[in-house]
Amino acid sequence: MTTTYQIIYYPGSRDVNAFLEDYPNDCPSCHQKITPNYNSAVFNRNLTQISALLTCPNPYCETAFVANYFTEDNSGRFYFNSIFKIRPQKSVFANEIEELSPSFVKIYNEAYFAEQNDLFEICGVGYRKALEFLIKDYLIKNDPDNTEVIKTALLGRCIKDFVRNEKIKDTAERATWLGNDHAHYIKKWETKDLADLKLLIKLSVVWIESEIITEQLVNSMTR
Repeated sequence: MTTTYQIIYYPGSRDVNAFLEDYPNDCPSCHQKITPNYNSAVFNRNLTQISALLTCPNPYCETAFVANYFTEDNSGRFYFNSIFKIRPQKSVFANEIEELSPSFVKIYNEAYFAEQNDLFEICGVGYRKALEFLIKDYLIKNDPDNTEVIKTALLGRCIKDFVRNEKIKDTAERATWLGNDHAHYIKKWETKDLADLKLLIKLSVVWIESEIITEQLVNSMTR
């Protein structure tokens, strides 16, 4: 059976307000804060969902994108739910981290892409993998004689045996615990979520970056 869609055109925001409750406030292409322009809408067969074609008002962007709206109470009001991502936003890291572990930056942003597309069951595993590359690249740089051991050892063992900086050890160890939760069947840390994992990785990045910058400055100012 062919699905039938009802296409509704409302050229002005006055008409839109009759059925759309709110708008997304972030453009999925230029990532600026916006109030998008409305173009048209498509209802699903059961009249419970609307896909609205919107346009970014930023004159340097003007990208069209689709926002999804749902209703559950037959009130005639449709509530914003999500937008179809066009160009994923990237996390930017300092040059010290980019040079230390380009693989970490690449994997982290792939996980971030998954998160932005609501793939919450897999993005945590991606963040966990990114952390492993960051820590192992950091350790190999500081202890090249143990490169092969570091490469093959479990991440938890690497952190315990080779990380000397206690701040890095504390945050990276806990990030590993939460990352493992996203990869295993049984979750141990029920009160912690993806935001906590990302925060611990961010803290690990901050401490590693600070250590690198400190070493560079000290070495540049020897007597």
